[in-house]
Amino acid sequence: MLGMTERKLLAEGSSPWLLEPVSNGRDLAQAVNDNRAALESRLLEHGALLFRGFDVSSVGGFEAFAHAISAHQSDYVYRSTPRTSIGNGIFTATEYPPSETIALHCENAYQRSWPLRVAFCCLTPAATGGETPIADMREVSRRIGPRILDHFEARQVRYVRHYRRHVDIPWETVFQTSDRSEVAAFCADNGIALEWLDDDTMRTAQVNQGVAYHPVTGERVFFNQAHLFHISNLEASLASSIVSLFGEDRIPRNACHGDGSPFDLADLEQIRRAFRECAITFPWQRGDVLLVDNMRFAHGRNPFEGERKVVVSLLDPYTPDIEGIAGR
Repeated sequence: MLGMTERKLLAEGSSPWLLEPVSNGRDLAQAVNDNRAALESRLLEHGALLFRGFDVSSVGGFEAFAHAISAHQSDYVYRSTPRTSIGNGIFTATEYPPSETIALHCENAYQRSWPLRVAFCCLTPAATGGETPIADMREVSRRIGPRILDHFEARQVRYVRHYRRHVDIPWETVFQTSDRSEVAAFCADNGIALEWLDDDTMRTAQVNQGVAYHPVTGERVFFNQAHLFHISNLEASLASSIVSLFGEDRIPRNACHGDGSPFDLADLEQIRRAFRECAITFPWQRGDVLLVDNMRFAHGRNPFEGERKVVVSLLDPYTPDIEGIAGR
């Protein structure tokens, strides 16, 4: 490619495709404009591209890249994690405490619309840890196996959330408004069942896909966040405390099959094991930009120490034509 060298980052298994400038200090947005067709081809082939050594030292440099690689940035509404909007389609990475691990997942796979591509930029790498592991969803899906994939495709996933003051994320943050009528309109437009309970708790429930088909390759992949939303994702003593405090039918977030039947816990463990076994980890370097096909690669976050600043942009919003999802 013009002005860049390229190779596989890691020797074994699925790995990001590494792209580096021939000369130091090259502008990444300009490199994208000079190699657009080739980069699109590489992303389709490899699923994840790591740009390293380019002049990306600020949010502005990353923003220029994001707008060069795609004219369509996604907003982040109906949120599941805390993050701050920096502006112009750029957000902070999920703002969970540094001690916590964020399990591998595909961005917005709990929704009916999601970004086809996600871009990450490391402005400040952590002193220790803080990697953004990724996993090839084709291999994850293979390890999950056809029985579970078929089961999730047929029965889908119901996400149930309860919003209370000072517990989890407030509904005003999730829906990006403090106007209840705007929340009601959003829910009606997106097939989300909404109700206010007697203690001023908001409850939402939505049935979405269990698998999805890549719009270009046609490949079927596991595509949901059941393994994150289900209470078994929490440490056992914490899960028990939450159930004792709120009651099993009013915990902050949970998931089941679309018909309301519970998941097989052994299936959830097999799903989590598949993600863990497929994790690909590499250390961030300052100025790294990682571009992933959101249906080809999941991502997560390792715990870290020290200052860490990673920003993201959600690109190319996509709403598949999926028949059989409740409310469509």
